[in-house]
Amino acid sequence: MTQFAIRLLVPDFPSADELLPWLRRIDASRWYSNFGPLVQEFESSVSGVFPENDAGALHLTTTASGTSALQLALSGLSLPRGSRVLVPSFTFPATALAILHAGLEPVFTEVDGKDWCLSPAIARAVAGRTDLDLVLPVATFGRPLPAGEWDAFARNTGIPVLADAAAALGYQAIATGMTAAFSLHATKPHGIGEGGLLVSRDPAIIDRARQLSNFGFRKGMAQRDGTNAKLSEYAAAVGLAQLARWPRIQELRRRLWTNYRERLAAIPSVRLQDGPEGWVPAVVGVMTSVAAAEVSDGLASSGIETRSWYCPPLTHQPAFAAFSRAGPDGTGDLPVTDALARRLVGLPFHTGLTDQQTGFICDCVRQLAGRETGQ
Repeated sequence: MTQFAIRLLVPDFPSADELLPWLRRIDASRWYSNFGPLVQEFESSVSGVFPENDAGALHLTTTASGTSALQLALSGLSLPRGSRVLVPSFTFPATALAILHAGLEPVFTEVDGKDWCLSPAIARAVAGRTDLDLVLPVATFGRPLPAGEWDAFARNTGIPVLADAAAALGYQAIATGMTAAFSLHATKPHGIGEGGLLVSRDPAIIDRARQLSNFGFRKGMAQRDGTNAKLSEYAAAVGLAQLARWPRIQELRRRLWTNYRERLAAIPSVRLQDGPEGWVPAVVGVMTSVAAAEVSDGLASSGIETRSWYCPPLTHQPAFAAFSRAGPDGTGDLPVTDALARRLVGLPFHTGLTDQQTGFICDCVRQLAGRETGQ
């Protein structure tokens, strides 16, 4: 395995000493799974990380992973088998795999050229040309989706919306008609190792998902086609310890991103993902004027680890080759997605980075990305 001087992702987790009080509570209760006291406390406390004025009316349940949160939500909709779900091709495979595991069919589409997300405008254009039963937009790299606009889309079209907001915890608002799944994977800013959240303003949606996560049990019998997707007490212990650390983690990431963004924005041959004021991305992706592979190779030679997030797009991966594409122009062409696949480079972004390291990374990107334009 290649050793890099500057790592791409380094999770920021509680120390053993920070976890110890929570582990002792598990020892005392001898309750390890099945909606134990730490899971209940974590579910009650984590609502506080949602944007201001949202927490009071929200309902949520924990799950074993972000993928299971998506799949439980999809199954809870009780859509007929084979129902068509519009989803961006530019996303992580888990999004489409959850659709398939729920017995539904993905229809792959384009993303917006500025924020790299499936937008309501794109979804409306596609819905005007083909039948859709659900739209599943993705909060790309943690970029929060416009909750109000998606709520209006659902009302105006009658097509429900389920958001894959995997990395957007702390920034994604939840509108009245919106349900969102979040990931608590180790690589996420609010990581606990493995885990997920399903959040909605409709308590019935959360109740169904919770039932499905516990084998579909109700009154001691399996009433629905459920699974085992519950969060363990040990994962909840990490989650509770992380909540105590969350303000510090957020501040460190905000300061790092401010420094990074100013340096990267000064490079003419680099384009950043658009996002709302105050947002901090989960990972840093840049589009360059040079092929991503060339930039990545050059950075690797300087000891900098990179990754091309969401590349290749799902439409170029064997598991999804048989499913249709539907671009907003009525063709199967997805030019923005294809451009991202060629030009996107994921740069190191974690709380262990120093200002000196980010400066070095940006200097290297400037040299590599500027070759084509003669900088």
